[in-house]
Amino acid sequence: MTEKIKILFLCTGNSCRSQMAEGWAKQLKGDQCEFFSAGIETHGLNPNAVKVMSEAGVDISHHQSQNINEFKEIKLNFVITVCGNAHETCPVFANDCNVIHVGFDDPPKLANEIEKRGGTAEEQIECYRLVRDKIKNYIETLPSSLSQS
Repeated sequence: MTEKIKILFLCTGNSCRSQMAEGWAKQLKGDQCEFFSAGIETHGLNPNAVKVMSEAGVDISHHQSQNINEFKEIKLNFVITVCGNAHETCPVFANDCNVIHVGFDDPPKLANEIEKRGGTAEEQIECYRLVRDKIKNYIETLPSSLSQS
């Protein structure tokens, strides 16, 4: 039996995008790969991310915000950065670990911009749903898309 590919989703605070990616990945591809998420920092779990994932049938409420340093002892095959800041400040990994950048918009930032323009709470939460769905679409391509990166 071969060991599963280990994939870590990395974001700035491990509160939203990386958590959604881990949740989708475990639900859709957990039989093929082993998935984790972490942040350059830890910001806690974003309640709106939990809400929109729950709407889609994925429970991430038990997830915890983890720091990348907690994964030093795990031999990762791939690190997928899901935000620009994490990609720019990504730590160095072992030579046999591939770092891939697949950026997604920041839902809290998008929602904040809508709020500043007087948008409704529903319009703000829709930002999270749109990013959630884009992340799901990407996760559905794994692991085969990794060989093309």
